[in-house]
Amino acid sequence: MGGTTPGLRYVRVRTDVPALSKLFDYSVPAGWTDEVTVGTRVRVALHGRRVGGWVVDDDVTPPDGVEPLPLKNWSGWGPPPPVMELAEWAAWRWAGPIPFFLGVASPPGPVRRLPSVPRGGVEVGAGPAAGEAAGEIGSDPAPTGPGFEDMVARAVAEGASTLLRIAPTTDLIDLVLSVVHKTVARPGGVLVLVPSVGWAERLCGRLVRRGYQATTDWAAARAGWPIVVGSRAAAWAPLPEMAAALVLDAHDESYREESAPTYSAVDVVTERARRAGSPCIVTSPCPPTVVSAGRAAEALPLTAERAGWSAVERVDRRGADPRSGMFSEEFVRLARAVLDDPETVARRGPLVCFYDRTGRARLLACASCGELARCTVCGAAVAQHGTGLRCPRCHSERPLICAACGKLRMKTIRAGVSRLREEVSALLGTEVGEVSGPSTARARAARAGGGSRSGVGTGPVGGVGAGGDGAGAAGSAGGDGVPATPVLIGTEAVLHRVRRAAAVVFLDIDLHLLAPRFSATDETLALLVRASRMVGPRHVGPPTARLLVQTRVPDHPVLEAVGRGDLSEVLESEESMRRSARLPPFSALASLTGPLAAGYADTLRETGVGTGVTLSELPDGGYLVQAPDHGALCDLLVAAPRPGGRGLRVAVDPSAI
Repeated sequence: MGGTTPGLRYVRVRTDVPALSKLFDYSVPAGWTDEVTVGTRVRVALHGRRVGGWVVDDDVTPPDGVEPLPLKNWSGWGPPPPVMELAEWAAWRWAGPIPFFLGVASPPGPVRRLPSVPRGGVEVGAGPAAGEAAGEIGSDPAPTGPGFEDMVARAVAEGASTLLRIAPTTDLIDLVLSVVHKTVARPGGVLVLVPSVGWAERLCGRLVRRGYQATTDWAAARAGWPIVVGSRAAAWAPLPEMAAALVLDAHDESYREESAPTYSAVDVVTERARRAGSPCIVTSPCPPTVVSAGRAAEALPLTAERAGWSAVERVDRRGADPRSGMFSEEFVRLARAVLDDPETVARRGPLVCFYDRTGRARLLACASCGELARCTVCGAAVAQHGTGLRCPRCHSERPLICAACGKLRMKTIRAGVSRLREEVSALLGTEVGEVSGPSTARARAARAGGGSRSGVGTGPVGGVGAGGDGAGAAGSAGGDGVPATPVLIGTEAVLHRVRRAAAVVFLDIDLHLLAPRFSATDETLALLVRASRMVGPRHVGPPTARLLVQTRVPDHPVLEAVGRGDLSEVLESEESMRRSARLPPFSALASLTGPLAAGYADTLRETGVGTGVTLSELPDGGYLVQAPDHGALCDLLVAAPRPGGRGLRVAVDPSAI
């Protein structure tokens, strides 16, 4: 034993210093009465200062001739052993430090005592509680219809990862209950993930009112409560055992961490369920290819899926009178029909106009025929570059000429949401409120919990905060800083902060539909899903309850698919495009940015010879790393030594490419 003291117990500790990957041995003081196991949070002495850490191994034998220092403080309960192991995998998968992920899985404050677990496990409720709303989604949730029980039964029986495609206005409470009932005989609790903290709190409240033992509390989850509900960081919820995992709205970008390491909660939960041998069910009305790949897929009957989408009216703006500006005759008719019925506005919510200038994307149109200037290679909107046109997505160039009519004169389409608010108010003769907010990244972080921690001791799993999304904002208007006006106009914030709407108008859907990003289709579908939930399903409500979409590409496959209420063809086309272009999930990508990116890119080239990994420069000065799969990419990122300092950002699975 060398310098060790007989009778003392020794543990191995990982400190919370991100740059320090080495593990250290410490002794457990003989007088301690607190339980010290794998995952316990402690304070230790390190190079003359005290730092936090987690116990990663118990009853270890220190190196010969070394007498470990004693632990200084017991800081409470931490993640269970399966989550500790999951953090090591995530550090490899997203090229981040292990302490970061352990921090996400831990409460920021000490949890010294766990609550008792309710007796009897899951209590089966008798239905909606008195006064409970019919649903959390939309103005008039579509009926669940047949199919949930059988779909969940098959998913649980297979014990693998299953994707359920469910219409956006479907009330998902019955799906949650089906998963709970079908897995009640399995050991452990059911983990339910939703995109926002507000949605998690409301869903948990609905379950509790129905008599189910559900929690959003970190300590209760660690104690082993049967149902745990949370947002992004709840993928790391400290359930000792997991009977099943359910991810609602798996397409939502709130599940992805914006800052590096850019982990995805959907991928974390999927891997966690695989390790536990538990079923993982993810749902989405518009599943991206990166979510659907590798999963068994099921959908409700086509009639039920179509009924769960809002009615869509497409307005062709190619031949519009330039004097009408952004507002078509169809928009004016719809707006006046809504405003002529104050009772509808009071009951269903305001008329919502959406116009998002985030990113300041430029759109050019032919001054003669009105056709949008689009890339002839990939179909994205092009911008003027010098004396010609250049595609920001694939970087192809062509002369400044209209591909439709051959004319040489182009006009720039440009407007701001504040200016549009004034124009709408003057046009309709009514007060118009503006709803805009912080950058998209900051807004998503706030909705998903706002930080890297998963809770506050005895606080909610997934972060603490208000906020909401299309499936659960506090009200139709007036709350969360939303003006109580009959008409609202705003950026993407208006779709997140307003729950119900009499109608939703996309003043220029082409800003998203033709955006110079490979994720443009997925992002546009997500916006239409959120708007559909605000309005409610087709054939329910007044004739004005619809989505009005102004566009210069009315025959775009995405708009046609949403109008039909059947996304099968557009999703298959997107998968085919990604497969042929070798885009994720059929390859793996990482972006390198910062002053040290060039040097690290050279290191990766040298280290990655023969691995099939390629590097290319990005227009913003960064580098894109592409590999055949995540195994090759992540192994290379681990093998290549990183430069010291803070001048390098590595983002695996970047979303802004």
